[in-house]
Amino acid sequence: MKPLIPVRNIVVFPGMIIPLFVGRASSLAALEAAYAGDKLVLLAAQKDQDKEDPGAEDLYACGSLAKIAQLLRLPGGTIKVLVEGQKRVFLSAVDQADYLRAECTEISDLINIDEKLEDILRRTVAKFEEFVKANKKVPVETLMSIVNVDDPGRLSDLVASYLTLSLEEKQKLLELPSVYERLSLLNTYCTREIGLLKVEKGLDTNVQTQIEKIQKEYLLKEKLKAIQKELGEGGGFSETEDYRQKITAAGLPPEVESRARRELLRLEKMQSFSAESGVIRTYLDWLLDLPWRESAPSVFDLKQVAAALEQEHYGLSRVKDRVLEYFAVQQNTGRPNASIILLAGPPGVGKTSVAQAIAKALGRQFHRITLGGLRDEAELRGHRRTYVGAMPGKIIQAFARVKTGDPLILLDEIDKMARDSQGDPAAVLLEALDPGQNKAFLDNYLELPFDISRTIFIATANNVYDVPKALLDRLEIIRLSGYTEEEKLQIAKRYVLPKLLSANGIKKSELAFTDTGLRAVIREYTREAGLRDLSRALDEVCRKYVRGKLEKKKLYKKVSRHNLRGYLGPLKYQDARLNTQDEIGLVHGLAWTEAGGEVLPVEVTALKGKGSLQVTGRLGEVMQESAKAALTYVRSRYAELGLKEDFYKESDIHIHLPDGAIPKDGPSAGVAIAAALASALSGLPARGSLAMTGEVTLRGRVIAVGGLKEKILAAARSGIDTIILPADNKKDLNDLPAKARKKLKFLAVKNMDDVLFYALKGYKKQAGQQNFLPELLETGDSAERPERMI
Repeated sequence: MKPLIPVRNIVVFPGMIIPLFVGRASSLAALEAAYAGDKLVLLAAQKDQDKEDPGAEDLYACGSLAKIAQLLRLPGGTIKVLVEGQKRVFLSAVDQADYLRAECTEISDLINIDEKLEDILRRTVAKFEEFVKANKKVPVETLMSIVNVDDPGRLSDLVASYLTLSLEEKQKLLELPSVYERLSLLNTYCTREIGLLKVEKGLDTNVQTQIEKIQKEYLLKEKLKAIQKELGEGGGFSETEDYRQKITAAGLPPEVESRARRELLRLEKMQSFSAESGVIRTYLDWLLDLPWRESAPSVFDLKQVAAALEQEHYGLSRVKDRVLEYFAVQQNTGRPNASIILLAGPPGVGKTSVAQAIAKALGRQFHRITLGGLRDEAELRGHRRTYVGAMPGKIIQAFARVKTGDPLILLDEIDKMARDSQGDPAAVLLEALDPGQNKAFLDNYLELPFDISRTIFIATANNVYDVPKALLDRLEIIRLSGYTEEEKLQIAKRYVLPKLLSANGIKKSELAFTDTGLRAVIREYTREAGLRDLSRALDEVCRKYVRGKLEKKKLYKKVSRHNLRGYLGPLKYQDARLNTQDEIGLVHGLAWTEAGGEVLPVEVTALKGKGSLQVTGRLGEVMQESAKAALTYVRSRYAELGLKEDFYKESDIHIHLPDGAIPKDGPSAGVAIAAALASALSGLPARGSLAMTGEVTLRGRVIAVGGLKEKILAAARSGIDTIILPADNKKDLNDLPAKARKKLKFLAVKNMDDVLFYALKGYKKQAGQQNFLPELLETGDSAERPERMI
């Protein structure tokens, strides 16, 4: 048995000398064994080229016996070996241990010297000679070596090794013992290859002819221009002359004009069909599209701006006041305001429409740049012209589209940007939004300073915590909170419904909504801080009305709560208002999300056990720490709660926050978790109509939290009537709509003991306990405390 090496995409014919690179462990072992012996090795082609460890069934049964002529060891363990094919062999009894071995039987050439063999031999040599002359890749000396071979079998193998054949075709030639059949097959292959070479040569000739024609036309055009210049004739349309006139008329700054004329001079010296000429044309087009000229200072009337904002948006009084203050300072100083406005709030509260209303009120062009998912800084700063398909960044493109140097540009979803190996887009915005730098903003494509300092930039975000700190430092945050039910009702009546009726071709006299019908849509078919779902629901009503009208169906022309289901189907949110019954171990917390505020039930169950604490509901690390701090506080109040000092050693406590698929984090649920723990362990029921928010310390202090307005609006929507909040958050109540303040009662507390006193029925303070009684804030017509809260 002899060592066997599988080879990929190669068939080694007898007499063929070829280098092989051996790297597989089993093949290296077979090569070493052969080199240590008689230097003879079997070579067989793989059927599947992608198989890394082929067996006997993966190899062709016919291979070659080759002699190792030279062996060179390369770095990395690979060996380069030069082998020479000796004879055809048939493989049998293939064995695989540490490498492949096989028995081999020589396949002798079957030669019958007669006129047929001599004829096919002569025709094959002639065909191969024609192939060599047509194929420049095969040396002419090869033909001499073929002609001087007397053995027909040897000649067929040499010809086969030079032809560009598939693996299957070469393997078929190797397996044929009959020399006549091999030569006949080679004659067919040679004829096919010659035909392909002729087609390729014809294509090359056509391409060369076309190039020569273009060059000839270019030469004749240049000569014609020279003749016309000598004769003093116009010479018809000239592309470069057109660019020259545009550059002169554009009134470009000196540096920009100089650059444009240099590029135009390069274009004149180039052939019109060259790739570089197209790059220069595109560059000149961008230069000429940009508004380089100084624009007159923007003058506006603050009263008109205020009226325009009032006409476009209902409510948002603090937002409108802050926007007017911003532009009042700009008008008074005569220069752009150093700070950039960031409108932050949940989706659908009108951030984009506020920016559009500002642009309309100021008489400025509006352009929106979407930054969500942007991770390549070249998208903002542009690509260098060395790249194929290069173009300016989104900032420069905005100016080319609006055709003015002082637009209002909205940087939408600035909190959704990312960064990776291609750079940080936030770093580009640091320059663009800095009044000290943006007078000469440098785009990689233009490579010229462009003044963007006259632009009003307004950014939007859902979550300011995701905005990079350095960028957030340059922004002035104006928060747009969620809408109350009354605000949604008024916005729907004044803005949303008229637009939808017009968009669907419905007259006001055809379809109308009662206030109760609109409130039903808001309460029972939507649950959001903004207005998008409300707009979709009302649009669905309009579409169904139009369809029913065309199908001549009986329709309700006045939509009320009683017939609303005929348009929108079953209620989507039947449990919009919480169950406010008093229960043991259940307390309503308040949470802030990017979509607004939410009421967050906290459930606690205490079971007999060994003192373990389990927290579920996909809580983040901060919230889990709040749960541990709350438990420590409850342990410190064991006497007041009527518990044994070591109660925690005999109880397993499970804290759960429903909606387990939604991640939750933050410290503001600390007081709710502590109150729920105290209720579950003491058996005292918690008040169901009360919700609370605040961070709790180990000593029971209640610390201020954020997002209070959104939380309180969510509580109002859910049927809560009393809210416990940190005393340091009292100032935030001024941001609430008057109707929400009137509807709810608020308890501002400093200590967790007071939270338990008001949240748990039957809880009594012990003698000597700190007495930080909460302050009942005046919210409505009466300052009376809820029942059993004195």
